[in-house]
Amino acid sequence: MKNSDAVWDLVEEKREAFFSLSDRVWDTPETNYEEYRSSAAHAAMLEAEGFRVARGIAGMPTALMGEAGEGGPVIAILGEFDALPGLSQQAGVAQERPLVAGGNGHGCGHNLLGAGSMMAATAVKDYLEANGIKGRIRYYGCPAEEGGSSKGFMVRAGVFDDVDIAISWHPAPFAGVNNPISLACNEINFHFSGRASHASASPHLGRSALDAVELMNVGVNYLREHMPSTARIHYAVTDTGGHAPNVVQARATVRYLIRARSLPELLDLLGRVKNVAEGAALMTGTTMRSEIVSGDANLVGNTPLEALMHSHLERLGPPVFDDADRETAAKFQETFSAEDIASSFERFGLKLRKGVSLCDTIFPPESGNGTLVGSTDVGTVSWVAPTVQMRGATYAIGTPGHSWQLVAQGKLPAAHKGMEHAAKVMASTALDLMLKPELIAAAKADHAARLDGTPFVNPIPDDVEPPLPEKRDG
Repeated sequence: MKNSDAVWDLVEEKREAFFSLSDRVWDTPETNYEEYRSSAAHAAMLEAEGFRVARGIAGMPTALMGEAGEGGPVIAILGEFDALPGLSQQAGVAQERPLVAGGNGHGCGHNLLGAGSMMAATAVKDYLEANGIKGRIRYYGCPAEEGGSSKGFMVRAGVFDDVDIAISWHPAPFAGVNNPISLACNEINFHFSGRASHASASPHLGRSALDAVELMNVGVNYLREHMPSTARIHYAVTDTGGHAPNVVQARATVRYLIRARSLPELLDLLGRVKNVAEGAALMTGTTMRSEIVSGDANLVGNTPLEALMHSHLERLGPPVFDDADRETAAKFQETFSAEDIASSFERFGLKLRKGVSLCDTIFPPESGNGTLVGSTDVGTVSWVAPTVQMRGATYAIGTPGHSWQLVAQGKLPAAHKGMEHAAKVMASTALDLMLKPELIAAAKADHAARLDGTPFVNPIPDDVEPPLPEKRDG
């Protein structure tokens, strides 16, 4: 029996326990740094499976790490468990029906992500123990991926410094090795302060912070023509200074999310946006203060690791879905636009096939056009340790990200099957690395070559702390 077959059997042995973990996390959706029940459920499962558990790592109460094994290489498998606000939805229902009006929901599949990663780590642990093999397998429970950048804070705290290889995955409509392209980003608040006055009786005495926000937005919109086409800038006014139109607003805040293809490009664009903010303050006679909230580095690819993971995907084949899974997925597809479905195929470099509701193939490495990408804090980890990710097929083709439809599919049999499939690939990839030191050496050589001449700069400055609930409230 091949090593991969044996570790895949170990994944299957624990499937029901980890499907249950995923469902429990789905049932208690919690957002950035407030994932107390989800984190506790992950910690309890790690302890039940015999891992050594460290809670509250990097100063974040909901971050945790479980380790098993002794000596040898350190292979990390990264998990997440945070939800999104405003996406509460009944499970399995192909109509928008919130469970709780305005409540949270797992609109990015992180209930599956964390459970699937731990499922893989547990299978590797069991294999190492049964065969007396040296090596340490770690599961990192990482909170607040959705805008909280916890992995960036964890990198800054040094929790990945002794990791030889990092492995992760993410739910998707198709299965394959993730094309390692993402956008570096910073989320930053621009606070403007002015002077209040009566808007009619003494307008000349006022200095409008809200005017400064509007002028900044106009200036940034003009900037869009003169920035790289791969960059992205988004904004939201988070404080208008009040609701009375007869008062000149003395305060206002706008939050910007600035994205670029690389860290150097991000830093340059961030400086230009700050210049626009300073100009808006000058024009309005106000003062401006900026504060970085979070940030992610872009992904650093690794050809040896991607080839290794792809070989395991090819040997395992795509997830096995049945007719009931496909019929259910087709019902969800009725709620999508034709453009949603076509975009799913395009993003993964596949030709559009009508009438296909669930993944039945492995998409090729480095697939897609590389333009329809977002940001991930896994990118920051990839600068300090060779990293590889896969996409696991867990929902209907065409499902929009961060949608009620994705939430609704998070407990379906197809989601569980896709999670198990991803766990098998991650487990056998990790085990191969444990057993073949030359694979780790090749990955490290590739990593060093890619970073040669490009020093790592964490997009989260040293003086920025995680926006924990007590700090936000205070």
